[in-house]
Amino acid sequence: MRPSSFDEFERSMWSGQAEIFNETMAHLCGHTAPALLSAAGDRDLAGLRLLDVGTGSGTVAGLADARGARVTAVDAEPSMVELTAKRVPGAEVRQAILPELPFADATFDAAVANFVINHVGDPAAAIAGMRRVVRPGGRIAVTIWPHPKPEAQRLWDEIFDAAGAVRPADLPRLDPALDFRRDQAGLTALLAGAGLTGVTGTTISWTMRIDAAAWWSGPAAGIGLTGLILAAQDEPTAIRVRQEFERRTAPYRGPDGILAVPTAALLAAGTV
Repeated sequence: MRPSSFDEFERSMWSGQAEIFNETMAHLCGHTAPALLSAAGDRDLAGLRLLDVGTGSGTVAGLADARGARVTAVDAEPSMVELTAKRVPGAEVRQAILPELPFADATFDAAVANFVINHVGDPAAAIAGMRRVVRPGGRIAVTIWPHPKPEAQRLWDEIFDAAGAVRPADLPRLDPALDFRRDQAGLTALLAGAGLTGVTGTTISWTMRIDAAAWWSGPAAGIGLTGLILAAQDEPTAIRVRQEFERRTAPYRGPDGILAVPTAALLAAGTV
């Protein structure tokens, strides 16, 4: 039986997946870390009290720590907390679930969330929770994947469609009343609606470079929604998915086996 709520469902997808996430999809998600931190700290992070919400395997936390910030990192998934604590020993790492962050009001100078707001059941409440723990004048910066999907993410849809894969019909969906447009205007409006001022938004475009085997092994291990869809297929369909993966990634593959696939993300930031 699947978890009943959107938040429970999202947390179940990442349960125990820290190591495989770090070896696969963290490579894709980590590209935006420098821009995210610049939006939160104007490039000067020395001594900044920074909260990294939904830290995953600690990519953003590690970069912030290396740049001199006083980092606190939280994640809902215990395996992510454990791995980040090992990878970023200079940070305080705790388990916490948005929007109920276990910190006093105005504790931090800035808070960031890298591809987290797209994984919570109440995005506005999540931003409000971050806003509460950041001091007046502090900064909040977030990234999400856009819709329509960029090429790298759209490629998986094309692979599934060509293989005749069936999407599970019982996936929990975000309440439409709590959803927001996954474009630059929608994301900036979400932050402004939470009371942030001077909100700005931008699109970050880049070419993802990743080993083809690593890009396959994430979904094959059940990582994220792509992994859930793959796991739901019968054996003949799963074989066709793998064949379509090989065929449709071939144009992006170099002689060293590294894929070069265009992708994009949305970044928005504002002041408390």
